[in-house]
Amino acid sequence: MTGKLVKRSVVQMLLALLLMTLASPGYSELVIRVTKGNDKPTRIAISPIAMGSVRAAEDISAIVEADLRRSGLFETIERRDMLAFPGRAADVYYRDWRLLGAEYLVAGNMRPIDTGRYQVEFSLLNVTGQKTVMTHKVSGTLNQMRDLAHLISDKVYEEITGIRGAFSTRLAYVTATRVGKQYTYRLNVADADGAREKLVLESREPIMSPNWSSDGKELAYVSFETGRPAIFRQNLVTAQRQQLTNFTGLNGAPAWSPDGGKMALVLSKDGNPEIYLLDLQTGKFSRLTRHFAIDTEPTWMPDGKHLLFTSDRGGTPQIYKLNIATKATERLTFSGNYNARPSLAPDGRTLAMVHRQTDTFHIASFDLKTGRMIVLTETRLDESPTVSPNGAMLMYATKQGDRGVLAAVSLDAGIRYVLPSSSGDVREPAWSPFLR
Repeated sequence: MTGKLVKRSVVQMLLALLLMTLASPGYSELVIRVTKGNDKPTRIAISPIAMGSVRAAEDISAIVEADLRRSGLFETIERRDMLAFPGRAADVYYRDWRLLGAEYLVAGNMRPIDTGRYQVEFSLLNVTGQKTVMTHKVSGTLNQMRDLAHLISDKVYEEITGIRGAFSTRLAYVTATRVGKQYTYRLNVADADGAREKLVLESREPIMSPNWSSDGKELAYVSFETGRPAIFRQNLVTAQRQQLTNFTGLNGAPAWSPDGGKMALVLSKDGNPEIYLLDLQTGKFSRLTRHFAIDTEPTWMPDGKHLLFTSDRGGTPQIYKLNIATKATERLTFSGNYNARPSLAPDGRTLAMVHRQTDTFHIASFDLKTGRMIVLTETRLDESPTVSPNGAMLMYATKQGDRGVLAAVSLDAGIRYVLPSSSGDVREPAWSPFLR
């Protein structure tokens, strides 16, 4: 890479083309492997849900166990070591769980409540204090058992940590695989644990830069299917698509506004890559930046009144803040010779980015209030950071051997996990907002 964003923009647009040198045959399937957890994880037991006569294809308790382990904050007790499988708080003998070293216990049961619908009532118990911390009910069909499991994980996680759980969210990402002599690009959406992967778009041409709408119902992305980069929006339920741009030159980096009514994007239709604003109701484009340098990679601040973006107007790629109303800009990053691809945590304060101090690209977090920069990753060629909606983790693309994989790290770098695919190259992760 050079320091010039004009070359970087082209590289980003053509990145998917380069993936073909790394891709292998077949479809992808993400499998999570925790590589670093909390030094003092909370020991928790998830008793198998008492199902009665109900027969479900999914093991709810096993999914909850996997969710909590993946967070890196919990150590789950093996089911084979449990002395009993209580389905209600009243059935719990705390002594049995203290012997196993459990600090918390989740016990629950399922029963039919209507035609085709079932209710899971579960309790979180504090073993040390010998008391019930919380009892909650969730309901759904047999096809929604995995959804119910993630909801249980969310409730348990929040009750213990005080942070809203993000297990019910989803991931969008791009894979590149080889079929014969041709290469196929797929935009996929899966649960946050990589399960239930669904195809959104398949193309022989590159797909890039997926970005979620604020309600989690749509994706915007860049596709080369027309012979040049164009921005599309697509409804994830109906699969209805709309092409939003068809200008000569760059059409890239779509970013949905917090209220869902606008989209920031990068266009070079006037000769130089600049940040534009598209009103999704009227279809009107408004130019936000005017500079001879390359302005790219917009991301919204929570107030909907400011954008962060990457520009080399200071000589090297750095992060800038733009006031949409006044068009005033302010440089935010000064540490390192390269800072790009900003992704802001929901708190509006912690900024994740691609950072280079010397010659290696890492993912770093930057505190907008204190100016403190922390390098979070230890791998090389890290890119495309995306922060979880609860601000606890960020995901990014990196290399494992000669293949592209997704990895995640907590914003304090204390927890790490990898999501390698069974085949193919994985890139361009985008974490969904909380789903309604």
